[in-house]
Amino acid sequence: MKKYKSAIDGHLDIFVADYEETEDGETAKWREILIHGDPEGLRSFARLLLKLADLNQDDVADLPVGAREHYHLRPNWELSKSSEEVIVGRIDAKGSGSFYKSYIPKDIRKK
Repeated sequence: MKKYKSAIDGHLDIFVADYEETEDGETAKWREILIHGDPEGLRSFARLLLKLADLNQDDVADLPVGAREHYHLRPNWELSKSSEEVIVGRIDAKGSGSFYKSYIPKDIRKK
């Protein structure tokens, strides 16, 4: 049996923080994704992101046309025990380059 090798070296913690603030009777709620790591953990996460960015999906034989390459980062395996499970992946589909239907692009016209 082959020993599992994590895609992440060092320490990496990814979690969701919920916030709530009330001012003048108005309550605002928001969430943030927090990504923290030691230098080794952050560098290996950066390498994983660059690997995804540089990948030519058309050259991946076992990736079906229309699929998107991705990696699962799991608590207690690639991530800390306190992390949430995270999937990091390409937004563009193999073959067509199309994005998934739920994607809403950012407004590039900043005010």
